[in-house]
Amino acid sequence: MKGLVVAGVHSGCGKTTITLGLMAAFKRRGVRVAPFKAGPDFIDPGHHTAITGIAGRNLDGWMLKKSTNLDIFRQHTGQADLAVVEGVMGLFDGYDGRSEAGSTAQLAKWLDLPVLLVVDARSMARSAGALVQGFENFDPDLKFTGVLFNKVGSAIHLDYLTQALEGNVKMPCLGGVGRNSDIEIPSRHLGLVTSDDHGLGDQMQDALADLVENCMDLDALLESLPWVPVDSPTPLEQKPAFVRIAVARDAAFCFYYPENIELLEQAGAQIIYFSPLFEPNLPDNIDGLYLGGGYPELHAATLTQNTGFRQAVSLACKNNMPIYAECGGFMTLCRTLEDLDGQHHDMVGCFGFTCRMSKRLRALGYREIRLNRDTILGPTGVTARGHEFHYSSLDDHGEKSVYDACDRTGGTRVVPGFEKNRTLGSYLHLHFKSNPDVPQHFVQACFQYQKERKNFCK
Repeated sequence: MKGLVVAGVHSGCGKTTITLGLMAAFKRRGVRVAPFKAGPDFIDPGHHTAITGIAGRNLDGWMLKKSTNLDIFRQHTGQADLAVVEGVMGLFDGYDGRSEAGSTAQLAKWLDLPVLLVVDARSMARSAGALVQGFENFDPDLKFTGVLFNKVGSAIHLDYLTQALEGNVKMPCLGGVGRNSDIEIPSRHLGLVTSDDHGLGDQMQDALADLVENCMDLDALLESLPWVPVDSPTPLEQKPAFVRIAVARDAAFCFYYPENIELLEQAGAQIIYFSPLFEPNLPDNIDGLYLGGGYPELHAATLTQNTGFRQAVSLACKNNMPIYAECGGFMTLCRTLEDLDGQHHDMVGCFGFTCRMSKRLRALGYREIRLNRDTILGPTGVTARGHEFHYSSLDDHGEKSVYDACDRTGGTRVVPGFEKNRTLGSYLHLHFKSNPDVPQHFVQACFQYQKERKNFCK
């Protein structure tokens, strides 16, 4: 297999568009592309999946150990011809200004893959040489396959940029992408619009593929990439399913790490997907419920109108069914959701909070939680890592958190986890691979509920 990392000199330089274009172009050529995304992102991997037909996977230097990242990469590249890893932020941006920790550069070295450097060339000519030279020399252990200029104004502009590299840098210029607003993917408050709401149809995928095909020699790029040794995928151990867990999956609930679902299955869960937007009830004979993140605020009116769903979840909570909810799923379990227009929408009401949307970001960052009491995710003292990213907040309340939390520096953070009966909700998105015991505990809680339910029915 061959592989590369697509990295930018800063956020917003166009690396997502270039990554999607490369995936679309190589797929059109019959190349099997294994997609990956650096960092805690749900939206980009969704677009990767839509183009390649292979589930996009997250790699992360803080939520997951180096060995776990390598395991995920190896497990999902065995049948691929090419691995494409989209970076996060700027190439060297990580936790702080002192080390490479958490950066795309660190991940590229862990995977032993060369970097395709994307440079936003607007309002730039000879200065591009100094910029690329600095990136090339900043870390001598990092390998580059070349530089690609984005948002180039003309052929003359690209000629100036190429001249600026001559004699100043070792990496080749692989081409220049012109300014083209016709293929930009719309965005909103949590980032790009999801693949559920803005699917990349055949026409858009062809446009993305043409974008990179017309500006660079893909045959030469592929030829220049080193071969990467891969292992045949190791069959994952999986217990026979003995519990049934319903997982919300539609345009309002679409933020899940694939590993979270897979670890539940490996622990003995049969996953049953359903749509809270369009199905008036929960699936039959379930032992647990998982409500992931997404955009419930954009579908608040529909969720309010689905009284069957809301009543079914409320009853499941009262009956002690294990329910785990993250961010958007947690917002849905609140009593009321107030949108940006001040309109109040009735939600499930497991928790007596009002959740209010805001125009400004309320929280963003990595978090580690430690359980301060026994919960459906494990006993007191269990830790796990994840991230939070949300534009809403809760009204004042006196509820105590079952989470003690810190950020990546170890500083104390207020990231509450609320548990009522066996319903646990939080703004935090956990990556179960950070502690595989967590999904095991959740499945066992579902099994305990199953036994109680059967005894009750006797």
